[in-house]
Amino acid sequence: MYPSPSRRALLAAAAGFAVTSLVAPLVRAQAAASGTITLAGWSKPISEITNLLVEPDKGFFKAQGVELVYLPGAGGGDAIRNILSGQADVAFTDPGSFFMALDKGEKLRAIYDIYPQNVFNVVSLKSANITRPQDLKGKRIGVYSLSSGTRQNLLVLLHQAGLTEADVEIVVTGVLNFAPLLQGQVDATAATDTGLLVGRRRGVGEVNVMEVRDYINVSSDLFVVREQVYQQKKPLLRTFLRAYRDSAAWMQAQPEEAATLATRRAIDGRDREVNLGVILLRNDAAIAPPGPDGAQRVLGAFDLGLLQRAADAYRDLGLIQHPIDVASVVDTGFLPEP
Repeated sequence: MYPSPSRRALLAAAAGFAVTSLVAPLVRAQAAASGTITLAGWSKPISEITNLLVEPDKGFFKAQGVELVYLPGAGGGDAIRNILSGQADVAFTDPGSFFMALDKGEKLRAIYDIYPQNVFNVVSLKSANITRPQDLKGKRIGVYSLSSGTRQNLLVLLHQAGLTEADVEIVVTGVLNFAPLLQGQVDATAATDTGLLVGRRRGVGEVNVMEVRDYINVSSDLFVVREQVYQQKKPLLRTFLRAYRDSAAWMQAQPEEAATLATRRAIDGRDREVNLGVILLRNDAAIAPPGPDGAQRVLGAFDLGLLQRAADAYRDLGLIQHPIDVASVVDTGFLPEP
């Protein structure tokens, strides 16, 4: 006959069961928050996204239990297509591509504002005398691609002057679009602040620059996911955002180190000084303007009012056919705790 368990043994067993009951859900939650995230980018591995490219060196995502896979693209539309096809979990895309997919009935959700500051512009040679959006009427304007943020933001700029795509001739020039400008193939070119930086380093000369942010400072890029992925992978997505924010904060604090690492990790990163200039511009773009109360907003926070204005502008332009209620497709409370 086995001896009866002592009171101490029973209490110890009960305590162990209680601890196990408490720990098991925590272990399951931690397990659910780890895994692989494939990020569909709008670009190749360029210095603008150095904070992502240095994962083998810095391990921001690995530290959170996330294996990061970067899938290159050619424009924000590419990034959206790659999540819709299931090739990626998260799209690094522009608001215009997001709006257009929603307009077609796709179920998507934005979960992080990567660059709250608009980084797009339209550049022309001084000799062309293009100084305001109205001057673009009848002109040939270069864009990176028809699915890129350069085209979408050009159309938003045209809209501010009462113009549409039919009032100009859009020419696809690729990312290296300042050569066509210098060669007279286009009258102006839609670019980004970093593109202009590189163009100036390569001798583009005296130019006129119209900044889209001076007309409507809508975000440049967002993280977007399919609704199904959002519902099924919330813990993992939140962990991914925490890791991304860590990487962005590192690049804010250590731009010099980032510029050095970019020489090895970015396909356009051979010139360290150019890398540093690009990184500083992206750091600036990642800082949101203060909120209505003057308080600084955290990395990744959305300005729903500005996004709604942009969605309305896209409808006015005829780029989308249906109204979009931005508040219903953006999760402003999804950000992990700082």
